[in-house]
Amino acid sequence: MNIAVIAITRGGVRIGRTLCESGPGLQLYVSDRYADQAGHHCTLFAPHELKTLIASLWKKHDGFVLIMATGIVVRMIAPLLESKETDPAVVVMDDAGRFAISLLSGHLGGANALAERCALTTGARAVVTTATDANDLPSFDMLAKEQGWLIDDIRRVKTLNTLLLDNEEIAVVDRTGQARIWLRGRGRIRFYDTFTEAAASAAHGFLFVTDQKQPLEVAPEKLLILRPRNLVIGIGCNRGTAADEIEAVVAGHFNELCLSLKSVCTVASVAAKRDEAGLIAFAERLGVALRCFDSCELSQVPFPSPASEHALAAVGVAGVAEPAAILASGGGVLLLNKVKSGNVTLAIAQLKEA
Repeated sequence: MNIAVIAITRGGVRIGRTLCESGPGLQLYVSDRYADQAGHHCTLFAPHELKTLIASLWKKHDGFVLIMATGIVVRMIAPLLESKETDPAVVVMDDAGRFAISLLSGHLGGANALAERCALTTGARAVVTTATDANDLPSFDMLAKEQGWLIDDIRRVKTLNTLLLDNEEIAVVDRTGQARIWLRGRGRIRFYDTFTEAAASAAHGFLFVTDQKQPLEVAPEKLLILRPRNLVIGIGCNRGTAADEIEAVVAGHFNELCLSLKSVCTVASVAAKRDEAGLIAFAERLGVALRCFDSCELSQVPFPSPASEHALAAVGVAGVAEPAAILASGGGVLLLNKVKSGNVTLAIAQLKEA
């Protein structure tokens, strides 16, 4: 994590220096009143610039350790808050170093873990108030974070975590097996092999870990869907193909297959396309990496569709979409063999299970 540590008192400077000397990733900001105590590796600011400083750093850091009164912090950060999915972690420490309080983004932002780190380093007591942690229960947003999964609708996390706290039954379908490991028998959880079986149960809430779109009619407020990042899009395209065209082709076939674009982890193609503007822009829209393979790598991969004379002439390999998807998925199964639409050739693969 990239952490900003901000101190406005002499005691705070001492604590801030201790934190920043404990490991990489922490940058110390100190009120210039205490420049003589700050050391060489810090940034000074005038006391009246505190609010402006925090605002200027808000989007640039994963987290903040603010060594000052909680009331000051609340007033400073309130206008900056957007969403628990995007807000950075905020930990507040007092000037005497007695407490490290996880104030904001305890789970997804990592503030609970950051508070524990601060406490371990300085001898403070970590204060964590999220209900699941206080009751030694798992939380579904932390499950998603630990696994690198996307949360389909962040509002549903609160509903499911509340059911967990209320000891209500929750039905889980997760073919990856990671939810069972994470939950470790905590809470009233029942696991089912299929969505149909889970929906027919007497459960009060449902957790589905799937790359499929909502598979059945369950009351939306009771259903949390977590998206494993397990799909690879293999793409070949003509030079100059726009991102909008690529996106339209991909979205159309994902809808036909009832797959979620939130489960895409990689867009794959041939090395000759690594500078293709439309392809780069499309991968950026999905928030995933564009992985390009040399023609010699792609030529070594067996693929089911007939060889393409066009691809052979253009990039020196008999196929792009299928072999690229297979390579990027680690030899996974093709969910969609090569299809061509306009300027775009598409294949979809699922990551090979470990």
